Amino acid sequence: MRGLVVKNTGSWYTVRTDGGQLLDCKIKGRFRLHDIHSTNPVAVGDIVEITPPGEGTGEVPFITDIADRRNYIIRKSQNLSKQSHILAANVDQALLVVTVKCPQTSTTFIDRFLASAEAYRVPVVIVFNKTDLLDSDEQHLQQMMVTLYETVGYECRQISAATGMGVDELRPLLQGRITLLSGNSGVGKSTLINRLVPGAGLRTAEISEAWEKGMHTTTFSEMIPLAQLSTLNSQPSTPTAMGYLIDTPGVKGFGSFDMKPEELTSYFREIYRTSADCRFSNCTHTHEPGCAVLKAVEEHTIALSRYESYLSMLNEKDEGKYRGKG
Repeated sequence: MRGLVVKNTGSWYTVRTDGGQLLDCKIKGRFRLHDIHSTNPVAVGDIVEITPPGEGTGEVPFITDIADRRNYIIRKSQNLSKQSHILAANVDQALLVVTVKCPQTSTTFIDRFLASAEAYRVPVVIVFNKTDLLDSDEQHLQQMMVTLYETVGYECRQISAATGMGVDELRPLLQGRITLLSGNSGVGKSTLINRLVPGAGLRTAEISEAWEKGMHTTTFSEMIPLAQLSTLNSQPSTPTAMGYLIDTPGVKGFGSFDMKPEELTSYFREIYRTSADCRFSNCTHTHEPGCAVLKAVEEHTIALSRYESYLSMLNEKDEGKYRGKG
């Protein structure tokens, strides 16, 4: 029996079968993926084969195989440095929700997420939330960040999930697609989903005033069908055709995983474009003579924050100090 993993609570996986049935499944024994040492070998978005209950497995259906993934978003496990954690598989795009305040999302966190998405061929839209809370100086800072990332080549949106400002403009981006929502804890992912999917009823929490950090309100990953958006279409549509949002727990840090230093340049779009003019083809953009990237940083045509993010990923042994607030 074949199905789609729509929820992962740690030891249990909810699978929607091709026939529309929801089954709570487990994985049998030491289930592992080839070449991936992951804390969660099965992820939301996976297409899996399951053994139905009663076919030699007792009352519990088991996941027995995973179809080849077309992509996934992966990060280094926060507790096990040699293992990874797969946020979601087989996604069409990601919405990276960030905030200038309450809490502040670091540009290094943003850049690490974007680099990982580039590595696994996942398009990203950066959503700046809580715009309604910003004073004039903070609005200027946010606009500078928007300009930076749009210049690099990423689509950016400025919204307020709390008031609804700009949320309707996101809906056309989601139709017919499987979209991962990610970001630091407290940036308003659950509030945004509640706006986009009336009746979703996801729990939200206040930001800690003492630390300006978000509190984890989502504790597991889940695919939420966007059937409610069908009113935007003249013809009715199924949830699958309308798409899904994948809600994930807030992430405090986003360590890269299994990225070779010589490949890293290609995951920073503007650095990759500029590197074509470097004197040496194997330039690391750190010290070499004739480095076009270093020249571009000096001339401010490549943002210093982006270059520093690139350097931090070259030197993963110091990763702890590059974690974003969350």
